[in-house]
Amino acid sequence: MPTKTVLVVDDETSVQETLQDILQDNGYQVELASNGKEGLSKINSIKPDVVLLDLRMPDMDGIEVLQALNQQDITIPVILITAYGNTSNTIKAMKLGAFDYITKPLKLDNLLATVEKAADTTELSLEVEEKENDYEVESDSMIGMSPIMQDVYKTIGRVADSTATVLIRGESGTGKELVARAIHFNSNRSNSSFIKINCASIPENLLESELFGHEKGAFTGASTRKPGKFELAHKGTLFLDEIGEMAPATQAKLLRVLQEMEFERVGGTEPIKVDVRIIAATNKNLEDSIDQGEFREDLFYRLNVVEIWVPPLRERKEDIPQLVEHICCQYSKKYSKPVTGLSPDALEVLKRYDWPGNIRELKNVCERAILMSGGPVITVDDLPVNLYSRKGLYTTKPGASLKEIVAEVEREVILKVLEEHKWNRSAAAQALKMNRSSFYMKLKDLGILD
Repeated sequence: MPTKTVLVVDDETSVQETLQDILQDNGYQVELASNGKEGLSKINSIKPDVVLLDLRMPDMDGIEVLQALNQQDITIPVILITAYGNTSNTIKAMKLGAFDYITKPLKLDNLLATVEKAADTTELSLEVEEKENDYEVESDSMIGMSPIMQDVYKTIGRVADSTATVLIRGESGTGKELVARAIHFNSNRSNSSFIKINCASIPENLLESELFGHEKGAFTGASTRKPGKFELAHKGTLFLDEIGEMAPATQAKLLRVLQEMEFERVGGTEPIKVDVRIIAATNKNLEDSIDQGEFREDLFYRLNVVEIWVPPLRERKEDIPQLVEHICCQYSKKYSKPVTGLSPDALEVLKRYDWPGNIRELKNVCERAILMSGGPVITVDDLPVNLYSRKGLYTTKPGASLKEIVAEVEREVILKVLEEHKWNRSAAAQALKMNRSSFYMKLKDLGILD
């Protein structure tokens, strides 16, 4: 592995020499610059792996150097060093993309650990860039090539051009609306409107008006005639999200419309004919709701002509790398942060987590990680602790052999040590007194890593 280069930018010769000696003793190649302008020039010419940058320098200070790097779209990890630490400078430096910010007097262990982490980030960034897929997808596209998602795509393809009513079922956050949109935009109605209404977010006394519209004067506040969602969706698709939350009285009126494709506005007497494709979605068990008298059985059968089950994320973890790449691409653009991907350890943490909040939770985690990341690669340190904290140790299966028991104990102990070291495999191997290659082989043997 090539020696990593650290550029030290500081106007004090004594600080330059001290840092040079420390870093060289720890295996780094060191380059020096005495001011911000010289530092910028050397960053462009030698492309160091890490920059140690003094905050206060004449002519061009550390903040100005960071601003210049941003303007030039340079993403080398920069560690700011200063004797004048304060909240304002810290916030300003991190907003400008500094990898980290440490204050004098420097603690040797902290300095070396920060430099090593920054250098590893540069190496991981190059690895991630090499592995990037060359596909582009729209922001609302469905992502994932797992067998269970392939079944969803096949069903969408078979029913898209029909007029059949579709009921999409699945846990909260699994992407049911994306399925509905995929059906519409792959159908012969794609040039017409896709209208969505969330039945849980609108009060019962207003939902009827939202669905069917109202005439002027139909109720207090109805100062003008208003078309409803059914009229707006004519020749297109109406997506009824959270259909299980609809009140029984509104269910009865909806059933009549589905049967006849005809309705009257609230306060009106003139029947209105529409041609609308209905797609509904729910995270509730409608069969239980029927048994409890909360949902009409006849409406259920009218809606459930074609059922599509959207799997929870824990059942398609092989899709996580592709999902993460797509989500990170979106948020890195949104926040103008050049994040290229995740370290292998961070990705492994995401793959091992069960995701009770499904894709919605994954999006939130990725957004937070991009905001917290100090470099182009998200590491375990950027992830919430709850993703990799574990409770308790192993539980042995009844009738397990001694070999299986030993393997399970090994596996759980290694997982515990990995979690204690935030999935830093080198640190975990050192803690377990194993060499790195043997430790990696053990991880693969025990199924901890693919």
